[in-house]
Formats: sequence, C-alpha cells, structure tokens
Amino acid sequence: MALTDLSLLQLSEQLHNKKVTSREATEAQLARVAKVDPKIHAYLHVDREGALAMADAADARIRNGNKLGPLDGIPFALKDLFNQEGTETTAASKILKGYVSPYDATVVKRLKAAGAVLLGKLNLDEFAMGSSTENSAFGPTFNPWDLSRTPGGSSGGSSAAVAARLCAGALGTDTGGSIRQPAALCGVVGLKPTYGRVSRYGVVAFASSLDQVGPMARTTADCAAILQVIAGDDPCDSTSSRRPVPNFSEPLEAGVKGLKLGVPREYFVSGMDPEVERAVRAAIAEYEKLGATIVEVNLPHTQYAVSCYYLIATAEASSNLARYDGVKYGHRTADPKGLLDMYARTREEGFGAEVKRRILLGTYALSAGYYDAYYLRAQKVRTLIRRDFDAAFEKVDAIVTPTSPTAAFKIGEKMSDPIQMYLNDIFTLSCNLASLPGMSLPCGFTSSGLPIGLQLLGKPWDEAQLLRIARAYEREHDWATRAPPEVA
Repeated sequence: MALTDLSLLQLSEQLHNKKVTSREATEAQLARVAKVDPKIHAYLHVDREGALAMADAADARIRNGNKLGPLDGIPFALKDLFNQEGTETTAASKILKGYVSPYDATVVKRLKAAGAVLLGKLNLDEFAMGSSTENSAFGPTFNPWDLSRTPGGSSGGSSAAVAARLCAGALGTDTGGSIRQPAALCGVVGLKPTYGRVSRYGVVAFASSLDQVGPMARTTADCAAILQVIAGDDPCDSTSSRRPVPNFSEPLEAGVKGLKLGVPREYFVSGMDPEVERAVRAAIAEYEKLGATIVEVNLPHTQYAVSCYYLIATAEASSNLARYDGVKYGHRTADPKGLLDMYARTREEGFGAEVKRRILLGTYALSAGYYDAYYLRAQKVRTLIRRDFDAAFEKVDAIVTPTSPTAAFKIGEKMSDPIQMYLNDIFTLSCNLASLPGMSLPCGFTSSGLPIGLQLLGKPWDEAQLLRIARAYEREHDWATRAPPEVA
C-alpha cells in the first residue's frame, strides 16, 4: 500500500514503529500533490520547504523517543481561512491576495505543537460563502470522484484533498454545513463541533455566531485524533468554552447497543434524490440491527431554517467584512479620487459576486426600519429551532439524517440560481443555528459512483458520542478505504 493510501492513524503507527520516516511520507504526499492536484485544484499554495523542515523535526523527535502524539509527522493541510505565520492567507478572495499573516491562529499553533506537518493552504468558496467551491477568486475545485462535478463547499478544497489522498487530514470551517456537506459529496468524514469547543481566534470570520472549526479525514478515528488536538479553551477567543475536553477516542468502539437514535420526518423531503434516501434509510436500518432503538422525532421549525440562516449569516457577514476597506491590509484600488471612492472601488474590485450579494442582503436586514422585521425575527426563530432540538434530545441520544439532499452536482449547474444553491444546505443549517455538534460520514454510493453522506446530530458537547455512533456504522463497511478512480 502506498504511503498516501494510509489513513492518518495508520501512518502515525508506521511512524511510531519507525517503518517509515515523516520525510518519506511528506515527500510521497508532495509528489502526489504535484501529480494529481492539477486535475483537482484543491491547493491554493504548497509550502514544500516548510513542510520538509517540519518533517525533519518530527523525525528527530521520533528517533529520540519523543514523539508528541498521533499527529506528529503527519502531512496535514489547512483551508485558506486559517492564519499561519509567514504564509499568505487569502480566504480565496482577491481582496486578501498578497496578505501574509504575522501570527498563527490558535488551532494552527496547536497543530504545530502536536507536530503536524503543514503542507499548504486549500481552496474554498470566497470567505466561505458557498456550497460548491465555485466562488473562489482563484478558480473552482473539482470532485475527485467525478471531475465534472463540485466537491461541495465551502470547505471543498479540504474535502477533495482528503478524498484524493493529497493530505492525511485537513481543517475546515462550518458556518451552515461547510464541513459536513463537502465531506458527504467527497466521501470523507467531517465533524463540526459544538460552537465554542474549538477556538476561532485567527480564523477569517464569516458569521461569528455560526462559524466553527472542525476536522476532515478519512475515518472517524482520524477525526477524533485531530479534534483532541484542536479542542479546548482559548483566552484569545471569548466564545470558546472552558469545559474540560474529554478523550474523544476512548468510547469509539463502544457500539450503539442501548442508544436511542432519532429520525426526523422533516429531513426526508420531496425533491430529494431517491438513491440518497435509500442509502440513508438503509443505514438507519443497520443501526437498528446493531442494537440501537430508532425513534421518530419532530423538528417542526426546520422549514424556516434556510430563511433564518440567510438573514443571520448575511447580517453578520456584512458587519465582519466591513473591515476590508483598503486601509490597513489587503487590496487597495489604484489612484482613488478620495476616501469614499477608495472604499467603493476597493470593495468592488476585491469582492466576488456571491460575497457582494450577501453583504447587500445583510446590510439591508440590519438597516433602520428593517432590523426588527428581519434580523431580530430571525433570532427569535433561531431560538425556536434550538428548542425543537432540546425537546428531541429529551427522547433520543442523537439524530440521524441525510447530509445533503443529492450527491455531487455538476460544475456550473446551480451558479445561476442562488436559491437552488442555498437549498443544498437544507439539512445542515439547523445544526449551526442551534450550536450543536454534527458530523457526516460515508454511507454508500449512487449508481453512477458518487458518494452519499449520512449526518449525525448530537447534544451540545457530545462529540465523543457522535464519534462512537459513527464508528459503529463505519466498521461494518469499507467506504473509508475506497479511493476515487478518477485520480487513482
């Protein structure tokens, strides 16, 4: 088996047993990136020299018996929203092209402290605003299972890189499904932790009450190992939780016998791909065979989630993106006629169409005379959505749903219809609005060979239980070992 075909923890074991060095693994990974990524366009930047220096440092530690943990020496990659000292951070936007961060995001600092080898930065929808990674200012990423299709978004570069064996693990961000939906469309595992479980310090902001950082990898155990490193309180982020971080790997093999899993009728809607529904219902039936009790639950306010999300998220984006004005950093228009002209032209030149659309929507929702009618009302609906989940979790331990209503769609298929694009996240948005943990794992393939994702939603701070439930299903199948034939 090629080094790039090993899962994160399989490679970690090889490094620990000194069967391979981190430099060998990193060189193999870089060689595969050079060969395969021109087809995929998952990477925006590859730091070959920096990665090899990190690999050599890991090898020195391992030789001396000082291995830092399971991520030490592992080739890893970052969605290009994470500030990394001395590295360009663009958020896939022209307005930040050329911006080199003077500091590390907290999660980057923690990955470095754990010995991870950082290969480079991955593509995304501009400022994480999108569901297909077609909104990147630097071109789309392509799904490794079918190069004519999208990898999902906004963490499409991360999901495509993991699926195509271009890194052993990656970080993404999830504001309304941006880890889980691309994980589903690319056949990998993605976990969005509870809001506050992982620090957002040093992560380019989209919607601050919704954004959360999480791991993407090929197996649940890999995701558990990554989450163990990045989770925990951070004094630099006032929204991070001081709750103790449990051992996420410890309960992985405990199975689902005796657990109650909820199935909401609102998540099986008309227009959903029949193949997706069949695969998800088969997975639910399998959980029942494994000893779980399946309970129907109601989440009646789900129908308002899309409207609610696109008011709150755009309002917060309007506020957050006001800082990109050409004054302190990033793009500045040439020869402005005055201050207002500089602001207007800088933002006109620097932002893409989808980002402009969301800024306009959010600014309107926050404007005088409309704040109460839109933003304030959306916040009240958000509370109702959270209460739906609270009531459901009085009856069940976790909720099982599809991740996405369809498998990967064609590049360009939905770009002319923003509403159709937004509806791709219909099953993932509520999780962010309610600040819950959620994850996606593979549960099969369509007849044309495209991956299908199964979503698990958990109680607040219950990531360990979600990982355990995911692992119970995962060990019954070989989905995690399958590689995309398009880039074999």
